[in-house]
Amino acid sequence: MDYVSYLELPALLALQKAQSQPEHPDELLFIVVHQASELWFKVLLHEMDQLQAAMDADDAERALTSAMRINVLMRIVSQQLAALDTLPPQRFMQFRGYLGTSSGSQSEQFRAIEARSGLRDEHFLAVLREHGPIPTLVQDSLARPSMQSLFLGVLERAGITLDALYLEHEHSTLFKLAEALLEYEQQFGQWRFLHVQLVERIIGPRTGGTGGTLGAKYLSNTLKSRFFPALWDVRSTIYRHGSGA
Repeated sequence: MDYVSYLELPALLALQKAQSQPEHPDELLFIVVHQASELWFKVLLHEMDQLQAAMDADDAERALTSAMRINVLMRIVSQQLAALDTLPPQRFMQFRGYLGTSSGSQSEQFRAIEARSGLRDEHFLAVLREHGPIPTLVQDSLARPSMQSLFLGVLERAGITLDALYLEHEHSTLFKLAEALLEYEQQFGQWRFLHVQLVERIIGPRTGGTGGTLGAKYLSNTLKSRFFPALWDVRSTIYRHGSGA
């Protein structure tokens, strides 16, 4: 076993197959950024499994470690989008037609991450159904408890309310876990925002996405989604408590 065989580099490096004829010089970058995103999505889903297992076992320390790693992974996914900022719109249009019906909205792993995180509203489900039957990976994620419900379950079994966690246990591991989960939502929101800006920069804010999607308009609407409404609401409770209201 050596570096090349362990990573299966010949097979890996043969997966970047440009469709443009003649091959457009920017298409390789476009493919690699999206393939790399899918690899990071795979790791994110794996870490979400670890996070769920830790919270199911009421192991706050292990859950915190998983949550912190997830946040680092989200930063990586966001930062690599910057590579596509170097793709001018006129150059993208030179090979966009070769993408066919391909669209990032068809990413089963990304949809699974959204579902695992907590999206369950009818708009999200309707978007899933637009592309036919909901993939098994996404169905499995929808069948699992959301990250918020898992965390609230840990608190309930510990005999601590969310209000008390923030007012009386601010140095506890559970408090740090709550803040790490909220940071995850912020990191995810930043990824969405950067993705919206990237799409608008390349195809404009009013242009439909590839594959017949709504493009930037749909992505902008997703910025309103919240994975941890309870963790946001508790801040209002703390404010009222502190102000004597």
